[in-house]
Amino acid sequence: MFYAIRILVNQPIRLVLTIGGISLCMILILFLMGVYRGVADGSVEYIRENNADFWILQKNSTNILRGTSILRAQSEQTIRLNVNVEEVSPVLLLLTNITSYRGNSTVFLAGYNPDQKLGGPPRLKIGRSIKSSNEIVIDQSYAKKYNYKIGDNIIILSDTLIIVGISEGTNAFVIQYAFTTLEQTQSIIGFPGLITCFLVKIKDGSDRIKIKEELQESLNGCVVYEHNEFLENNIKEMEAGFLPILSAIAMFGAVVLTSVLSLILSINILEKKKDFAVLKILGAPKGFLPGIVIHQASLIIVFSWLTAIVLFYPIDMVIGALIPEINTITNLSQIFFVLIIGMVTGLISSVLSIRRLKKIYPLEVFYEK
Repeated sequence: MFYAIRILVNQPIRLVLTIGGISLCMILILFLMGVYRGVADGSVEYIRENNADFWILQKNSTNILRGTSILRAQSEQTIRLNVNVEEVSPVLLLLTNITSYRGNSTVFLAGYNPDQKLGGPPRLKIGRSIKSSNEIVIDQSYAKKYNYKIGDNIIILSDTLIIVGISEGTNAFVIQYAFTTLEQTQSIIGFPGLITCFLVKIKDGSDRIKIKEELQESLNGCVVYEHNEFLENNIKEMEAGFLPILSAIAMFGAVVLTSVLSLILSINILEKKKDFAVLKILGAPKGFLPGIVIHQASLIIVFSWLTAIVLFYPIDMVIGALIPEINTITNLSQIFFVLIIGMVTGLISSVLSIRRLKKIYPLEVFYEK
């Protein structure tokens, strides 16, 4: 270990640059993991917090993130005929354009009945929920990006809405949720009889399976999902559309990390070629020289990881200030997972570099260069 440290500190500038490059790769991986966690929570938090017993959508629709569902509002009466149904909340979801003096932008607008418990924003950061059709609640990332605050006016089509609340848990990265009344949302599309889905709450102690079957039989052209099933559908849809992109970028960062570390370790071996030849003549144990390389890789990875932790949060804060819609969620498990990735890539780099030790012959110590 001490000999490995000596080799590294003999080239301080190289060591600093190596640690800096590898720590940036680790920051990239950690950042992507944080973005994924933020998107994963933001995309489905609306569904998770609206803890309905059943979600009813158009037949063949499995989610609301990338699926289309169009139902008739009159179906609400059919659902209410079931004596075990306690509450029915129709919701209309649509992408719509918002206009203000700050410019045009797009939100994922959720129209719901404010008199009912289901369908609204997961949590309010400041302000209150809507009470009338001329009011709207917007996401905190969206508000920060466009510098909106409580009391500001925005325009959807020809209607002026007042911002009365700012929500959290409603940032899906590429789009943010906003909330207004069902009546207002229906007027935007011009079809007051259409909705996207029904959120259904049943009475305590009711037979969930039986009620699901009864609702499914009574509703033509609809599909009934239990809450956990519907949540899982949306999580899978989010992962299918977003996770592959982040995984590819993270994999690229790991490859760069491995390449940089392999190059540095190989250079160190070549520079200490005569020293290693002497150690072979002196009868160094079989695993001694490979151990030196592995120790070097481990030290570089640990110091790079510590550097990445120190730099990550300031960098994340700067990115969050510049691009508010990027919401990262980072925890200790992610931080230590990056360390594990680093150690694995360090081991791979060591194996790739150790092959050069086999090409060092003891007699090379007698050759002058």
